[in-house]
Amino acid sequence: MNVSPPHDHRSREKGLIVYPVYSRRSKGLSLGVNLFPSRKTCSFNCPYCEVFPFKTDFSFDVELMETALIENIENTSIGAYGRMVKDVCFSGNGEPTLSPYFKIAVNSACAIRQKYASAAQVVVITNGTGLLRQDIFDFLLEKTHREQFNLWLKIDAGTEEWFKIIDRPDSVVRFSELVSTTRKFVEKANRNAVTIQTMLCSVNGAVPRQEEVSAWEQTILELAETGNVKNVHLYGKARPSPEDPLAQALPLSFLEKRADSLRRLLEDAKLNTPVETFE
Repeated sequence: MNVSPPHDHRSREKGLIVYPVYSRRSKGLSLGVNLFPSRKTCSFNCPYCEVFPFKTDFSFDVELMETALIENIENTSIGAYGRMVKDVCFSGNGEPTLSPYFKIAVNSACAIRQKYASAAQVVVITNGTGLLRQDIFDFLLEKTHREQFNLWLKIDAGTEEWFKIIDRPDSVVRFSELVSTTRKFVEKANRNAVTIQTMLCSVNGAVPRQEEVSAWEQTILELAETGNVKNVHLYGKARPSPEDPLAQALPLSFLEKRADSLRRLLEDAKLNTPVETFE
C-alpha cells in the first residue's frame, strides 16, 4: 500500500481510511483515521465543515486500517516524512462515535500505538453527542484512565440559540443535555485527558453576541473547575467549506480577544487551564 505524503485532509474524501496530515493543533504529524470512507456521517451539520459532498464504493475495514497505520508509522520512523507521529486521530468524514466500528477501531489503534509509536497519543475528536449513549460514555471514560489518550470535545456555543446556528444539530440533540452530559464526563475523566475545542467564525455575517460569549465562558469555566481539562483550543476557519461564504473566517485579533477574556476569567478563579488560539 502506497503511503502519500502529508498535505491536507481532502484525501479522506477519496475513500482513504488513514491519511497523514500536519496538524496545527497537535503541532506535528497526525495520522487521521476515517471511519466513514463512503460518505459523510454526522449528527451536526456545521456551516463551517470542510467535508465536501462525496460518495465512494469504499467501506471501512479494520484490517485495512491496521495495515495503513503500521505502514505510515514505519515510514515516519525511517524519515520518510522527516517527523515523528504526534498522534493517531479519529475524525474523518463525520462524528466518529456514530460508526459501528468505533470501539474496535479505537482499541486496535491503541494497541498499534503502544507497539509502534509509544510516544504518540490516540485522539478522538468528537462533537460530544456520542456521550449521550451510555456505552460510548463508559468506553471513552475507561480510555482516559487506561491509555495514552486525549478526547477533544467540541463546545462551540454557550446558548441554545447560537448552538443551532453554529452547529446545526439533529433535532434530537438538546444543547442543555449535551452540556450536562459533557460536564459529568469531564468530572469523571482522568486529569488532563480532555481538551475543549471551540470554533470561532461568523455565520451569515453574524458573530456571537455578548450574552452568548458570557454563557460560553461560564460553561468553559464550570468544566475547568473540575480540574480535568487539559487545555482549551479556540480555532478559526482555515479551510474551504461547501457552503462558503455562509461561514467566514474571523481575524486572529478576534480569536485573541476571546482567548484573553477567557484567560482572565480562569485566572480570577485561580485556574491554570491553558487557552490557545489557532487561526
